[in-house]
Amino acid sequence: MSRNMSNRDVEVRQPLLAEEQLDPCVLDSDEGEVIFDRRTSGVEGEACGNKTRTLTYEEAVEEAGFGVFHWLLLVVCGWANASDAVEILCVSFLLPTARCDLLLSTSDMGLLTASIFLGMMVGGYMWGYLADQRGRRKVLVISLTINGLFGGLASFAPWFWLFLLLRFISGIGVGGSIPVIFSYFSEFMPRLRRGAMISALATFWMAGNILASGLAWMVIPRTWAHVSLGFLDFQSWRLFVVLCSVPSITSALLFKMLMPESPKFLMEAGREEEAIHVFRLMFDLNMKGKGRAFPVFGLCTSSKQRKELEEMRGRGSQRRSLTRTLKRGLVPIKQIFSGPLRSRSIVLLIIFYCISFGYYGLWMWFPELFERVEDGGSPCSNVSLPSPLRNQSCYPVKTAVYMEGFVIAASNLPGNIFTILVMDSTGGKLLLSGSLAVSSLSVFLIYVVQTKAQSLGLSCVFSGVSVIAWNALDVVGTELYPTQLRSSALGFFTGVGRVAAITGNIIFGKLVDTNCAVPVLLVSALLLTGGLVALLLPQTRHTELT
Repeated sequence: MSRNMSNRDVEVRQPLLAEEQLDPCVLDSDEGEVIFDRRTSGVEGEACGNKTRTLTYEEAVEEAGFGVFHWLLLVVCGWANASDAVEILCVSFLLPTARCDLLLSTSDMGLLTASIFLGMMVGGYMWGYLADQRGRRKVLVISLTINGLFGGLASFAPWFWLFLLLRFISGIGVGGSIPVIFSYFSEFMPRLRRGAMISALATFWMAGNILASGLAWMVIPRTWAHVSLGFLDFQSWRLFVVLCSVPSITSALLFKMLMPESPKFLMEAGREEEAIHVFRLMFDLNMKGKGRAFPVFGLCTSSKQRKELEEMRGRGSQRRSLTRTLKRGLVPIKQIFSGPLRSRSIVLLIIFYCISFGYYGLWMWFPELFERVEDGGSPCSNVSLPSPLRNQSCYPVKTAVYMEGFVIAASNLPGNIFTILVMDSTGGKLLLSGSLAVSSLSVFLIYVVQTKAQSLGLSCVFSGVSVIAWNALDVVGTELYPTQLRSSALGFFTGVGRVAAITGNIIFGKLVDTNCAVPVLLVSALLLTGGLVALLLPQTRHTELT
């Protein structure tokens, strides 16, 4: 039976099967189901021959309201983001003292700072793919646990090679949690608040940075933290490594005990009842004390995609060759580099490489560079002194290095506040491009200046401006891809960023003693390149998640 009502299409082809009748609204026409287009039907609140109100994902999120649940979600996801920052940045703070206990050369220190990024490169796409197939929450719990467990075990490693290996495994966990956190968080947010809330989530990286530098300042210089364990001389920097693993473990427990699965993922997986349960939980917390009852509604989902997911999971339960598994895992990469997504993916690839090389290549070496200018001068003016660190003792520890690290970490705050205030009005594209250009200029000036005070001031400028770029990239990245590709895409680009971070740290380790100008000016050039390329991205301000 077919009926045409002046540009309104409501078509019924074949009788619904019993299982299909449970689905209040389906959007696929290939299998003879009901077709209902809310944009052209003119029927508000009724669909599919069903008096139950049917809502799209964005409408259901709006119906659940905004309030207590979202602030709780911000705290839990923010703590996870902070724990990743602590785990990554703790290596940079232990280098000035651990180099003596582990007998590290400058090249070894470059490898150590690169090891966690290598793990993140391996874990980023793997965890992102699993999050798109198996769920965000489960992946977050597992990856955060791996991060904290192996990060803590590294503190007991008596040899450099073992410490390196454990940091690498910890990095695999970090590589999973960073991209998935932002996908998970964004899928609970109302469209008009998404930009500001993702920016708020990104500020917790600053909190992790401040926590890591504050712990380093309080713990590493202290002599009371030195304990002899017979086979191991447990110095204060090892206690610092243990403490840095605590946020990841506690974050995994919070996700396990408190947080639900993403409703957007549940809808895409065809699990409507579970998705409605999550929306009810959101509504109950947000509307508590307001006297409102949870409305009855159904959800519009794509039956075609649900069937594809079920077939994929059915095949996943069977034994298959490693080759087939790898081929399936590469399918999302092919999708993000084809069709209308291709141009934006190429642009994002360049931006992720440039910003990761620049930020991590320089940031991880800040404590070392400030150690070199403790008596004055600029980081690159002392290259005539061959390996000054190797001619000095690591003890007693100079607290000024950690105080300066704390000041630089705290300088993230103005950039984070600025991002939260203007993200929804300006959009991520303009902020990303402008902040990368200013970051490039600040790095160039770090090379030019000749005093420690000037170097510290410009490093604070770089810190405050570069965080705007990262926050904008977090917002833009989550809005450029559909749900079934979002975590995979972010995981892939995060992996690209880790390749850049590894390259940057190795180059710094090789050249910082002999030709400091090369890595510093290279960072400046890459940041400028990323800022110019960002202008090619589409504007995503206030767009709906697909």
